[in-house]
Amino acid sequence: MAAFCPLPVTQDLPTLRAKLQDLLRFLRDALPISNAHTVDFYTESVWEQLVDLSPVMVLSVLRRSATKANAETRPPVEIVGRSDIADFLKIFCETSKKLISVEDFALAAEYYSLQNMGICTSFEQLLVALQGNQKKRTGENVNPDEFMNIKKSHEVQAMSELISSITDFCGIKQVIDLGSGKGYLSSFLSLKYGLKVYGIDSSNINTHGAEERNRKLKKHWRVCHSRSRLDVNGLALKMAKEREVQDEIKYKVDVEGEFNNSLINQEKISTSDFFDPVISNIRKQMENLHAQPQQEEKLGFGNGISFKVLLPVNALQPTFSSQIPIREISEENKKTGKTTSKSSESNIYSPLTSFITADSELHDIIQDLEDCLMVGLHTCGDLASNTLRIFTSKSEIKGVCSVGCCYHLLSEEFENQHKEYVQEKRGFPMCHYLKEEKWCCGRNARMSACLALERVAVGQGVPEKIIMDYYEKYKPRMNELEAFNMLKVVLAPCIETLILLDRLCYLKEQEDIAWSALVKLFDPVKSPRCYAVIALKKQQ
Repeated sequence: MAAFCPLPVTQDLPTLRAKLQDLLRFLRDALPISNAHTVDFYTESVWEQLVDLSPVMVLSVLRRSATKANAETRPPVEIVGRSDIADFLKIFCETSKKLISVEDFALAAEYYSLQNMGICTSFEQLLVALQGNQKKRTGENVNPDEFMNIKKSHEVQAMSELISSITDFCGIKQVIDLGSGKGYLSSFLSLKYGLKVYGIDSSNINTHGAEERNRKLKKHWRVCHSRSRLDVNGLALKMAKEREVQDEIKYKVDVEGEFNNSLINQEKISTSDFFDPVISNIRKQMENLHAQPQQEEKLGFGNGISFKVLLPVNALQPTFSSQIPIREISEENKKTGKTTSKSSESNIYSPLTSFITADSELHDIIQDLEDCLMVGLHTCGDLASNTLRIFTSKSEIKGVCSVGCCYHLLSEEFENQHKEYVQEKRGFPMCHYLKEEKWCCGRNARMSACLALERVAVGQGVPEKIIMDYYEKYKPRMNELEAFNMLKVVLAPCIETLILLDRLCYLKEQEDIAWSALVKLFDPVKSPRCYAVIALKKQQ
């Protein structure tokens, strides 16, 4: 068994709860800014209600703070090492609750981001610990940029490497991809890393699309695979040329032997002195193949590369009689339509359609469920929360790696409590502390955590003149709206911190979990929802 490094040390539950409490002290006063709706901004005089500063000043300070933050790689010295930052900074008026210091507001928002709260685990350190002294398993050398956009390629490559490392670490081969969508991650895990993947999505359209996409992807994969292998025909041509050159050299030696003894000596020099040693070695092994076909699996080069690796995927059948010529085998493959690459049940991707809840019974969906890893790449709304709940409730699931998104679609237990919900378990909150506090973010705050612009629809049938009248009336106050939206954007990472810290605390509360962490998995410029919640169960 390969030696693995200890997993990185993460903060314990009491420490995380203390940080959560501190964050709530700031958000209790700041959330009204995030929950204000753009539609009501002018009609309800939102700026006058919540901000006791001029829009010009707010814009100036926030732009200056943004420039400074981009230039620095560490938190400002004013907030380093403080646990009472919300009390230390005078951000809001104690009586009116209006914003009175945009400088302190920006400092606090920066402090309460995941990056600066010190609760994230390094992706690089985690990979080192998971991989230990094992050689990095890279699978096929295929660039996913050829069949994915840049954003998706970045996400799939990073997450698939982590998932592969976790499965190796845990000694499992089965992966369940919840909210698999178009199947990019599932297909990549199966084709590149040889994992058995079940991709589950609630949409039939996505599932059927994933099947078709996976078929095309396999075809593309075989093409890329064959490009990186020696072509059989090309190899035969090289061997023919080699023999032709050999005959020519021998002829020259025979003719000129009397006049040049050195040329006679050249006749005894091995072909490898004239030609590429690899080609010569291939030729010898092909000769051995005809003599000992049953030993094909053992054939290899001096550097350990399998002979089959140098052939295109359609060059060999898993088993065949040595009496059948290769040309006849090729024709038979064309008739039967069989895949000629050697495959097994351990590296397939199966798209499935099912609506997943926290109480879903996986055995009803996956007949051959075994010890597995549950993953999700940008699982939408409550699915991210339910992924964690399923992980904690099913003994077969040994680990979880989930990147959530669409926070605005989360259901909240303490929002609209009079409203009846079909599902009993809500997406937020999950941990005991926030449940005891009966904490509620609100949809607009969750929306701003996604950094998504609100869609403001103009009512049907409104005359253009009325629209233009409103525009002209509020045009002088456009800087208010711009400044207010910038305040929302600055506050957004703090709300995401709250949601993800809630999920991490929930995992820390479970007795059978050996290790859990938040990991910054992606480049936030390429993929804004970049944090993964990861956990592994104790070995039984």
